[in-house]
Amino acid sequence: MLNSFQTYLPLLIQGSLETIYMTLASTLFAYALGLPMGLLVVATDANGVLPMPRLNRVLQWVVNIGRSIPFIILLIAIIPFTRFVVGTSIGTNATIVPLVIAATPFVARLVETSISELDKGVIEAAQAMGASPWQIITKVMLPESIPSITLGVSITAITLVGYSAMAGAVGGGGLGNLAIRYGYHRYQTDVMIMTIVLLIILVQILQSAGSLISRKLDKRSR
Repeated sequence: MLNSFQTYLPLLIQGSLETIYMTLASTLFAYALGLPMGLLVVATDANGVLPMPRLNRVLQWVVNIGRSIPFIILLIAIIPFTRFVVGTSIGTNATIVPLVIAATPFVARLVETSISELDKGVIEAAQAMGASPWQIITKVMLPESIPSITLGVSITAITLVGYSAMAGAVGGGGLGNLAIRYGYHRYQTDVMIMTIVLLIILVQILQSAGSLISRKLDKRSR
């Protein structure tokens, strides 16, 4: 095992960096799209601050459909779109495209859940003071739900680590690709074990960091 580790150390380092890159980049883009979508889902609800039932139904439909498609199927189904966006269907940059598409509705639902947990009295107080829907969304809903949203970021990142590993089956790069190429196709169990250990370590770091930051931001824990 030690000899294998020394032999494959450069590949393991490269695979780890690629996995981290794919995870962080796709998480960033997924929140850029999913955060406003989640806010809109809550705001346009019949009991929301900006009731728009038709828009809400469309948003709910998009989120539900997006979360219903297994990632490995989505990964293959949108290969033409991925190739159009980044010019290739393999490698780390190509993998980010389906990762973002898969994670966006997931993020929207996490954001919706985080905001729905807020004390309704805080929102009602803001309405009573004459705050506009936009002010309530940006100055009440969003700031008050930051600790929960932060925890959701770590959950999303952990999910995307798993998705990026799946992408290794079709040349997506990262530790998943390393596990498929060497651990599966070449029957090198030691390489498979090392990639699994590295993925577990990465997940634990993301989970611990998310929990720590969330606690630091939560006013109730002070």
